[in-house]
Amino acid sequence: MKRSIAILVLVGAILVVGYLVWGSTTLVQAECEVCLEFRGQRECRRGSGTTDDEARAAAQKAACGIMAAGMDASIACQNTVPKTVQCGR
Repeated sequence: MKRSIAILVLVGAILVVGYLVWGSTTLVQAECEVCLEFRGQRECRRGSGTTDDEARAAAQKAACGIMAAGMDASIACQNTVPKTVQCGR
């Protein structure tokens, strides 16, 4: 009896982990690299998402996370027009 419960728990755990890995890899359908200049600094970062717009926003947020300190600077950085944007699948 105890052995069958252990096997069921193991199979359940394997199924959950498999679902999480599968789900996280199928959501990435677009990737972008954004190069941004903000307050005299230049930073390029990559981002991914389900659309090009989502991937671009993720890349810009990553670049701003390095260059901007504080909420005001973060918002200003994320509203800055990137110097270059390259997206691909």
